[in-house]
Amino acid sequence: MNPLHAFAKTFLAAVLLLGACAPAPAALTPIAALNAPSAPAAPTQPSPTAAPTAAAAPSGPALNPLTGLPPAAPELLERRPVLVKVQNVPREDRPQWGLSQADLVFEYYIEYGDTRFAALFYGQQPTAVGPIRSARHIDIPLVQMYKSFLIFGGAYDELFDLLLESDFQERLIREGPNTAPALFRYDPTGRNSLLVNLSLLPEVYQRYGMDNSPQELGGMTFSADPPAGAERAERVFVRFSGGMYNRWDYDPASGRYLRFADAQDDLNRDKPVYTAAVDRANGQPIGAENVVVLWVPYERVKAGAEVYQADLLGSGPAYLARDGQLLRVRWQRGAAEDVLRLVDESGQPVPLKPGQTWFSLLEDDSSLRQEGADWHFIFQPVP
Repeated sequence: MNPLHAFAKTFLAAVLLLGACAPAPAALTPIAALNAPSAPAAPTQPSPTAAPTAAAAPSGPALNPLTGLPPAAPELLERRPVLVKVQNVPREDRPQWGLSQADLVFEYYIEYGDTRFAALFYGQQPTAVGPIRSARHIDIPLVQMYKSFLIFGGAYDELFDLLLESDFQERLIREGPNTAPALFRYDPTGRNSLLVNLSLLPEVYQRYGMDNSPQELGGMTFSADPPAGAERAERVFVRFSGGMYNRWDYDPASGRYLRFADAQDDLNRDKPVYTAAVDRANGQPIGAENVVVLWVPYERVKAGAEVYQADLLGSGPAYLARDGQLLRVRWQRGAAEDVLRLVDESGQPVPLKPGQTWFSLLEDDSSLRQEGADWHFIFQPVP
């Protein structure tokens, strides 16, 4: 390691560890006490566009390459995306803040039956996202492919070292004495949740000299017209464990799939109980134009420990649910800097519906069961 790299690593570690060691703020009740803006109003959903790519027509608005829709404001595309780690357990802390405004959300298995979200924001910047939790190895390829910042709460020692040695070490953001008011605490029920106001992050970037220049994010394709060859899919079930499971119901009125999450443990996997998922920031139901299930190879980082990585390189089976139909496709990512995209068996791009996309990352030995218009995806634990 050259001296400059060693200095950079030591400096960044000191900054991050200072944030980790800082005393937790006193319990707070209103967000306004932290000078954070109030919860945003329900976002306006732009009309879908049939544009095959995110490139803008000469006379039309610029389109978000991650949604195929115009951003909330054109200037939002003149920056990097932001990847925020958002918790899914304990259930008592739900609902989460800000997920309805993410461009892309990745849900993946972490350990002991639990899952976590990695939410990517580009076309919108909500004033409250969280609760923020720790990073996992799977976040590394996500940051690489979207050239994003990573906002997280902590990491295992080995993973923390990998993050500090990564090519995006200067885009890591944790809570610290110089990250407020962008990162702030909210304590309505004694939980002292850590949240981020994305609209205030430019102050943090400037303070630390972080590069917030726009990046090349092309590769995804969009069309309002559904691809041919799909099968009816009124409901999509994704089960990660006896405690973590969810269901997506197609809503013809909105043209979206609405998410319903586990309301209690179902250890025997025969009596699931669901509750509608909503965004605590604006009261809107959690939904997505596209629900994508990926078969990816999970690998144990350490023998005997539930610590996993998934490089998301190469290709593998995938399933795209949109417009009340499901299509068997493949995911593809040829290089670390490439975004994840969907293709057919001949390698031709498969378009997503313009809008939000949720990805569920299942181990590639997982199972699928179809019952009429219901599709059941069941995660298979890594041996």
